[in-house]
Amino acid sequence: MDFKGIPTSRKVRFFIALIAFVLTVIWIGNYWLLLGVPVIFDIYISRIVPWGAWKQKKEGQRPPAWVEWVDALVFALVAVYIINIFLFQNYKIPTSSLEKTLLVGDHLFVSKVSYGPRMPITPIAFPLVQNTFPITNSKSYTDWPTWDYKRLKGFGKVERNQIVVFNFPTGDTVPFYRPNPDYYITIKELGQYAAMRNPSLIEGKTFASEYEERQFFNEIGRRLVQSNSQEYGDVRYRPVDKRDNYVKRCIALPGDVFEIRHNQVYINGQPAENPENLQHNYLVVTDGTILPKQFFDRLGISEDDRREGGTGPNYVLPLTKAMVETIKSYDIIKAVEVDERKPNGSGSEVFPYSKYFNWSRDNYGPLRIPAKGETVDLTIENILLYERIISAYEGNKLEVKNGTIYINGEVANSYTFKMDYYFMLGDNRHKSADSRYWGFVPEDHIIGRPILVWLSVDKDKGFPGGIRWNRFFKWVKND
Repeated sequence: MDFKGIPTSRKVRFFIALIAFVLTVIWIGNYWLLLGVPVIFDIYISRIVPWGAWKQKKEGQRPPAWVEWVDALVFALVAVYIINIFLFQNYKIPTSSLEKTLLVGDHLFVSKVSYGPRMPITPIAFPLVQNTFPITNSKSYTDWPTWDYKRLKGFGKVERNQIVVFNFPTGDTVPFYRPNPDYYITIKELGQYAAMRNPSLIEGKTFASEYEERQFFNEIGRRLVQSNSQEYGDVRYRPVDKRDNYVKRCIALPGDVFEIRHNQVYINGQPAENPENLQHNYLVVTDGTILPKQFFDRLGISEDDRREGGTGPNYVLPLTKAMVETIKSYDIIKAVEVDERKPNGSGSEVFPYSKYFNWSRDNYGPLRIPAKGETVDLTIENILLYERIISAYEGNKLEVKNGTIYINGEVANSYTFKMDYYFMLGDNRHKSADSRYWGFVPEDHIIGRPILVWLSVDKDKGFPGGIRWNRFFKWVKND
């Protein structure tokens, strides 16, 4: 390298850029990227290629203002894209599933390096947009090229009770106008409802297994969604990294046995330590007094979470234990009882929605969380637990014919998991769409860990009263 006549400032910038580039290549592990070293050398030292020629007008003249704006905008978008991939991204809390730990309207910095950033599966995408441009309703990414899943080295791994941001596992297929509940619950319920309304659809039908019956109803529901685009919109497929972002608490790790008994979580047979702000729904019975707005504001219960129940001025409210003790002391409150849902015998309340698993949101399991390399016996009774793992998450072809299970065309009595899986719950247990309803979270769906609330706005209050100043730059607690 000939550095004669090169200003010291340029040489310093070159060595800083070179060291940063080489360290990044080592981190990524793709050494073909080292072919970019000559480009860095030319930008800072040799300057053979006129990289900035496109914005030059004439020697000694400044480029037009619009050219400088375009230059700055392109640089900013590239910088944001790189930061979002490797370091952190912004996330806004949309629902009350983690109240009172995280509030609706909290804006978070989510650390990608906590668990290691993923290399993008869809590398060509517009920064700051998850999957859809808001005005045109078109995709914000290209379907080609795509890369295989790869996670870079991070500072640690997902630990039990940490709050985690991840891609919604069953968000791979989305009716654009009706994303909630998820597509698979929608088509199942539509198919079952259609068969109930029109018994001729199943007249003479017999099924050798529950799985085959489910597939039959799913196909009816799938056709109904596709034929009713005015109500459901286009049905779109989304790759892993372009599925909607969710945030929940990781309750169970790979290999754990998860269970809920009477609203209490058990891990490996032992009662789990509950989050400080854990909430359940309670039936609140008054002496006939209608609770005023100030009552809910004082307790921090949003308008979306206030619901009347039973007869008279009775309410179903999400409350922490501390809140329960507080309102019990009010003279107008006559009773406060937890809303516990017991299994109804149908097995249709929660994942895996099977008659062989008579569970409810408050009495669930025991369920072993799949771990990479672990082998499980497959039966007609448990196949609905693992069907999405086998087919959707790990890319196999799963079929059940006449009660026999086939994977990739071969009879299968067992399956070995290729990835680790996690079980996620919200702290607001009765107001959370979580793993109890859509199942396991694969490791390749993990995005990162929220570390800081940098902005918080209460949507129930106007500006500026809705700004929660006390939450600005508040660290996210995991207990």
